[in-house]
Amino acid sequence: MSASRALGTRSHGARLERVRASRRFRDGVFHNTAPVKPGLKGNPLPLLGEFFFGDAQREPRAALPVVDPRSAWRQPAETGLRVTWLGHSTLLLELDGLRVLTDPVFGERASPLGFAGPRRFHPTPVRFDELPPLDVVLISHDHYDHLCWPTMQALARSAVPVVTSLGVGAHLEAWGIDAARITELDWGDVARVKGLTLTATPAQHFSGRGLRDRNTTSWASFVLETERRRVFFSGDTGLTDEFKDIGRRFGRFDLVMLEVGAFHEQWGDIHLGPHNALAAYEMLGSGRFLPIHWGTFNLALHAWDEPAETLAALVAERSVPMLTPRLGHPVEPDRVEAFEPWWRKVR
Repeated sequence: MSASRALGTRSHGARLERVRASRRFRDGVFHNTAPVKPGLKGNPLPLLGEFFFGDAQREPRAALPVVDPRSAWRQPAETGLRVTWLGHSTLLLELDGLRVLTDPVFGERASPLGFAGPRRFHPTPVRFDELPPLDVVLISHDHYDHLCWPTMQALARSAVPVVTSLGVGAHLEAWGIDAARITELDWGDVARVKGLTLTATPAQHFSGRGLRDRNTTSWASFVLETERRRVFFSGDTGLTDEFKDIGRRFGRFDLVMLEVGAFHEQWGDIHLGPHNALAAYEMLGSGRFLPIHWGTFNLALHAWDEPAETLAALVAERSVPMLTPRLGHPVEPDRVEAFEPWWRKVR
């Protein structure tokens, strides 16, 4: 894998003009609604001590249970809504017969390098070429654990349309995806693919794939709607009051997918973590809660299963309807009565 190619490229021409027209793009970069610094907060020494001397079990000691979902996918979802967690923030969503793949990462590492960087804990439940026919691929932002160059090379050989955040399209086109297949959205923009409506909504995060391109592309959460179903996908985000506005604007959600892992209190306001994920869920107001962005890569200093274990205690106190499907296990949220603490079997 060529590290220089995996970095991607910057917008130019008509793409750059769209980027510059965004109200969030000032002084050459995109901004959050409230000022956010993605770096450390406070004294970095405790964090360094935790990195070098901490005793958290940051990777599982045993193999994680992975389910092959292909036989289940051959049958339509009886309730019209089914979700398959394929690891980290990669999900196959089935909404009234339409299939959406989110933040697809099928590569071995979340890195521009094939020999270094965070390596996945588990194999993908299926290979990219074993997925069922897709209607759209959704990419929230350009970080390596959400935008995977080897996966995009595979996607380039298909004809599936891609919806992504403003500025990310330059990477995709440079990697061989036809420009006609790419739709870039700024916050508030809407794309319609077949019977599916995708709206880019606010998130509190940052972007970049190299040392000199921080925040030159946008990031977003997304609302996905059919005539009967509505779901929310957070991408990466910190806690922001804008989730209240999203809840008021769109009304009831059937499923809310929120990132819960790769967090630390000194890392600014760019990731939720378990406590803030529940706060965000309450702001959004409804739906089954599916925690994502954990259990696949070692991207933080906490134990690999801490996000799920903390959430298990918190949702019990608040009676939150949480889903914790095993990797690759297709579930219909309407039919899940209780979460499954499968991670406790692999500690």
